[in-house]
Amino acid sequence: MNPQGERWTTDQVLALAPDEASRKASGRLAAPGPWSETGADGSAVWGLCKGSGKKPYQAVVDFKGPAFTCSCPSFKFPCKHALGLLLLWAGDEGAVAAGEPPQWAGEWLAARRERAERSAAGPSGAAATRAPADPEAARRRAERRMQRIGAGAMELEQRLADLLQSGLATAGREGGGSQADGGGGRSWDETAARMVDAQAPGLASRVRELGSVVASGADWPARLLEECALLHLLEQGFLGIDRLPAPLAATVRARVGLTTDAADLLTGPDAAPVRDRWLVLAQQDGDDGRLTTRRIFLRGERTGRMALHLSFAGANRPLELALPTGLVIDADLAYYPGARPLRATLGERYAPATPGPVPPGCGIDAALAAYGDALRDDPWLDSWPVVLADVTPIPGRDGRGWQLADADGESALPLDPRCLGGTGVWQLAAISGGAPITVFGECGHRGFLPLTAWDPSPVSL
Repeated sequence: MNPQGERWTTDQVLALAPDEASRKASGRLAAPGPWSETGADGSAVWGLCKGSGKKPYQAVVDFKGPAFTCSCPSFKFPCKHALGLLLLWAGDEGAVAAGEPPQWAGEWLAARRERAERSAAGPSGAAATRAPADPEAARRRAERRMQRIGAGAMELEQRLADLLQSGLATAGREGGGSQADGGGGRSWDETAARMVDAQAPGLASRVRELGSVVASGADWPARLLEECALLHLLEQGFLGIDRLPAPLAATVRARVGLTTDAADLLTGPDAAPVRDRWLVLAQQDGDDGRLTTRRIFLRGERTGRMALHLSFAGANRPLELALPTGLVIDADLAYYPGARPLRATLGERYAPATPGPVPPGCGIDAALAAYGDALRDDPWLDSWPVVLADVTPIPGRDGRGWQLADADGESALPLDPRCLGGTGVWQLAAISGGAPITVFGECGHRGFLPLTAWDPSPVSL
């Protein structure tokens, strides 16, 4: 094995960048010129980068994470210096020599590993001596919240009944003051606010979506009826949650917005972490102006299980985890409870991340069957992650949309319309060049949303 660790690709490094400006800026720092005292071993890379001041910036990247530090004043994470250092290390084997970290880099790396060891050993010090929470008080709080959500679900059921009694067609009238809009001139936004007051953010999110269905195209009444039916099923499931099987009850709780503490999943009495070599299939960031969401999809090499890691951050705050597509991490994952577990939290990592292979995939029929099986367990699923192998992107009939076709030409899957407005489809077509490729994405009722393609290195779409 390379004493500096297995090298990442340029795409894997750039996948860590917080924005396009950082990608461009880091490219200018991917040459030896601005750097001095660079070095690397099997777990980290470090160096000094010449900046605008007298003292160069100290940058260190710990591959086990990965984690970053830099003495520059940038609020971006990772900054352009950390990215440039990684690009320098990844691009030319002779550009960064193997060696031992200097004191300034070694101290930061040692502190990180000490914190990781303390975390793995469990709480200590003040945390260990702090008085435990009052279980009776916690039980009463949980009961009060369940009662509030139940009241909100009953109110929502009445609003849906008003809509159906007035007729779906009236929901498209301008002004938002008809009974179909919720009755008594109230809008769906007001209903969503009532669900927030009831401490049911999951219900609130689905209610907000009802308001946008009317403007979603010519067939909006059918789509509105579908969404109302799913919402009815969810709130009725919550009202009868005591009669549901435990896995389905956990799914309903999660869908209405009742969360599980990640620490309990890893160390609680019912903790059941799964250790595997997890291949990072995709990393996708979303930003609604107030909150940045990062979705990282993984698949276990031994178990074959799919997993989704979610992290959130406010404005100008770094997300807690960045994993470039195509890397493999030897780690524990703990799944959130549910009828079809997918979301997971990351636990102990046992080795630095290393580049992984092109994942094995399935055909289109098998992908549709996988989504159908998942939907049977969780009827509120929009999609399910799958890897498609030997598929070719082709234009749809009459030039409408695009499809992914099996190598034998027997099956084809339309691409999700959400990916047709950008450059992702053309990237996919360019990677393929008319030949079959491996693609990871989400298979759902809208079609297939491609996120990563391999040629042979992973390319984020």
